Amino acid sequence: MGRALNDWRMNRMGKIDIYQEVTDRIIAELEQGIIPWKKPWTGTRDGAISHTTGKPYSLLNQLLLGKPGEYITFNQARKEGGSVKKGAKSKMVVFWKFLYCERKDASGATVMGDDGKPSLKRVPILRYYNVFHIDDCENIKPRIKAAELNGNIKPIENAEQTFRGYLNREKIRLEQDKSDRAYYSPSGDYIHLPIIEQFEQIAEYYSTAFHEAVHSTGHETRLNRIAAGAVHFGDEEYSKEELVAEIGAAAILHEMGIETPSSFRNSAAYIQSWIKALQNDKKMIVSAAGKSEKAVDLIFGRGAEQEESMEEAA
Repeated sequence: MGRALNDWRMNRMGKIDIYQEVTDRIIAELEQGIIPWKKPWTGTRDGAISHTTGKPYSLLNQLLLGKPGEYITFNQARKEGGSVKKGAKSKMVVFWKFLYCERKDASGATVMGDDGKPSLKRVPILRYYNVFHIDDCENIKPRIKAAELNGNIKPIENAEQTFRGYLNREKIRLEQDKSDRAYYSPSGDYIHLPIIEQFEQIAEYYSTAFHEAVHSTGHETRLNRIAAGAVHFGDEEYSKEELVAEIGAAAILHEMGIETPSSFRNSAAYIQSWIKALQNDKKMIVSAAGKSEKAVDLIFGRGAEQEESMEEAA
């Protein structure tokens, strides 16, 4: 494996390529054993939530309740030693309750089953109960802690210019909001990220941003790795694409000098999870690194002219 890596690629100036260096380091991390991956941003609990269960209500009930936050019934509030404020208005929460009744034929006679007993049918009945927002209650403390935002985190100028410059050149839309998801949409050709304040470290923010940027280079109008709708979560092609994106992101942070030990280790942990999906084949990292290089060159705006001049210099 070591010889394959050493023979894999020297750069045009005769020095070891940054991608080989990053790949070697990733494999060294993986060989130390299992590394736990940590989601680099804090999650959010948006919408209406049951105070009792901590679970979000159904979409229909979200619409009925309207205001985000925790809701509790009158009796539940009393049980917890609280009360509902005078004049507070309740909101309706609906649910389906299923009852069983005997099946009837066209003449009204009971239909019998093979076991000689009446055949039953399941009948849904819409029921409701009333709840109050905990803002309308006294002595009731929220059970769900809101995610704390990091007000001290600040953008890095060269990373910001590279990321935004790539998006502008390629006309890729960026969506950002306080959310729990980061992804690239091939069909819409846009990147969605949580807001920067949700990240504990600025390096983790850019690692996430450039991960999705590398994905976007695979669009059929660019490097044509991922045609819209052709890659599905969990399949082999998806796993390979995740390796390309994370190695690319790690290489960008390394090249920019904004990599931290924790951001690199988290990249290795993320890669490890996808290597597992590819039957622990570490050679897949080498293969993915070649595709990552092309993606990173596109993000940095290193075009064919630069490639040719570097070859001449070599």
